[in-house]
Amino acid sequence: MKKRYGDQLFKAIAYIFGCSIIAMLGLMVWEMFRGSSFALDKYGLGFLFSSSWDPVTEEFGAWPFIYGTIVSSLLALVIATPISIGIAVFLVEVAPKWFRDVVGFLIELLAAIPSIVYGLWGIFVLGPIIREYIAPVFINTLGKFIPFFAGPSFGVGIFTAGVILAIMIIPTIASISREVIMVVPDAQREAALALGATKWEMIRTVVLTYSRSGILGAMIIGLGRAIGETMSVTMVIGNRPEVPDSIFDPAYTMASVIANEFNEASSDIYLSTLIEIGFLLFAVTLLVNIFARFLVWTTSRGIQEAK
Repeated sequence: MKKRYGDQLFKAIAYIFGCSIIAMLGLMVWEMFRGSSFALDKYGLGFLFSSSWDPVTEEFGAWPFIYGTIVSSLLALVIATPISIGIAVFLVEVAPKWFRDVVGFLIELLAAIPSIVYGLWGIFVLGPIIREYIAPVFINTLGKFIPFFAGPSFGVGIFTAGVILAIMIIPTIASISREVIMVVPDAQREAALALGATKWEMIRTVVLTYSRSGILGAMIIGLGRAIGETMSVTMVIGNRPEVPDSIFDPAYTMASVIANEFNEASSDIYLSTLIEIGFLLFAVTLLVNIFARFLVWTTSRGIQEAK
């Protein structure tokens, strides 16, 4: 058989492109590990649980940033998840086609808005609203019994960052949930309706149950984006390197401390510490997204096998 050198060349180039992704990922891991080795040797695992952050005395700890990242991201997930699932169910099961296309376009448009625009909107619009109207309600009610909701409101802090992040991850969770719900077999819906279920009962017992793993994967993908978001959070979280006592207090995240202080790092240990925080953020985000993709893949594979 005559050799087709063009096909062989194309195959080789495709392999190079595919392997380049793995090579870039490995290079990123190596560079971050090498850059953070100084801090790893000096602080060890205690760096993760220390709350000290004093560049003057070169005492560093990552716990305030880890705490701020976890709380703001989980808060965003709690706010965004029911809204996103409601949007997905509405688009697939309730909305007429012409309206579904319009709302779907608007959701995709939200995902295309730059994060700096969300940050500016958070500073000038959302922050004052939370300070004047929303935060006082929580402080005067839940704050009397739960210290986490007590204290003054500054308009910037974990709560504001969580709301901004929720708005930013709604398009991600809603779009993936919509795709997952759309592939639920029609036979499942028809069987539930034939047995006398109402439309709400059909959605609750069949559609949401059948697609729960995929929706969970969408939630985790949204969580991964919230964890790594930088500019909008930097503008509204207050940037105070302390573990906050209240949800309305200023705080810091791993992404925002790198964005704010990387150019100001005046010593080797300071720079190495920030790189170690970046390494930790990279690892957490990568693991979260791998787990989410696995859940979505599991759901899609189960549906294909059922067909």
